[in-house]
Amino acid sequence: MKVAVIQFPGSNCDQDALWALRLVGLEAELVWHTERNLEGFQAALLPGGFSYGDYLRAGALAKFSPVMQEVRRLALRGYPVVGICNGFQVLTEAGLLPGALLANTNLHFTCKEVFLRVERTDLPFTRAYTPGQVLRIPIAHGEGRYYADAETLERLEQNHQVVFRYTAPQEAPSQEGYNPNGSLNDIAGIVNPAGNVLGLMPHPERAVESVLGSADGLPFFQSLKQALEVVV
Repeated sequence: MKVAVIQFPGSNCDQDALWALRLVGLEAELVWHTERNLEGFQAALLPGGFSYGDYLRAGALAKFSPVMQEVRRLALRGYPVVGICNGFQVLTEAGLLPGALLANTNLHFTCKEVFLRVERTDLPFTRAYTPGQVLRIPIAHGEGRYYADAETLERLEQNHQVVFRYTAPQEAPSQEGYNPNGSLNDIAGIVNPAGNVLGLMPHPERAVESVLGSADGLPFFQSLKQALEVVV
């Protein structure tokens, strides 16, 4: 049950991801982006950061890294692949997930806690959650506004590929102002049709212990561990 945490030049959440994976008992290793062989790994995680300095646009250069061919191979074999924040951007640029992540509508880098509603609990990443559960998870991005054309959005909704949506806290008197970046349909995370490739902008690895302010991200990694225990 080994998980590869992919390091690109500019990754800065790789150690956080490594900590979260090991916290739930998974064996995880850092893998440099020039690696061409991921044999022996049963999952891959693309962490947040600024791969290649976000030159051209976020994730646009990282998709050409040699390791991405191996990430694609794992995805096609049905193994779990996760992209968090910049990792989500890389997955869309590589064509492993549809749509794109555009500049936040406020045109600022936004770093704060947000609230997410869990839309699916039948995935390798969400089985430890309950349907409709609201999570408190931090974000940290300047290009996190999910965008797709109308046809793609309709397909995502019909196929139930939206996994997380931005929402208001349950005790909030108003339901306005909860979407931090202008994402269409309040989308915070999506999955491919097969259900094994997930991208999300919020950082569950930064919310795995109460001392961090929230442990709502811990079940995300516990779910992954449970899923990998049945991988043969």
